[in-house]
Amino acid sequence: MIHLITGGAGSGKSAYAEQKILELGEGRRIYVATMFPGVDPENSQRIQRHRDRRAPMNFETIECPTNLSAAVIPENSNILLEDVGNLVANEMFLPDASGIHAVNSVLDGFNYLMDIAANLIIVTNEINSDGVDYDNATRVFQQFMGLVNQELGELADKVTEVVYGIPLTVK
Repeated sequence: MIHLITGGAGSGKSAYAEQKILELGEGRRIYVATMFPGVDPENSQRIQRHRDRRAPMNFETIECPTNLSAAVIPENSNILLEDVGNLVANEMFLPDASGIHAVNSVLDGFNYLMDIAANLIIVTNEINSDGVDYDNATRVFQQFMGLVNQELGELADKVTEVVYGIPLTVK
């Protein structure tokens, strides 16, 4: 089963995704974390807060900011990947990442996860709805995210948008 969960920043999509994976039962739980801490102490603090919150949920965390298809992940696990926006941005902008081939790299990674997972829950971001005109690099990121999200929506068995903490079934 593939479940795509989307929503805006602070919408509650992470908590909803964690609840959905807990509902799958006692199988092996793998959390694939895509945030790249970089040199920003705020990112490192955010990563630690997420780890602390997940600790009682018995997740094994695999840090994978790029090259998802090369991650060593146990087969037949219940996998929670968070989040697509970080993964696409990392693939576009980090040195030695896929750059202009970010969409293909990310989709290859998802195909890999779909092949090995018992269940896959993917958290993505709602974008392109704020009406703001951004710089060229951000517009390319938005285009790439749109392409990835459309493909994931097509592949997913379930799609849920979380709005103000309320899950709305899309598919």
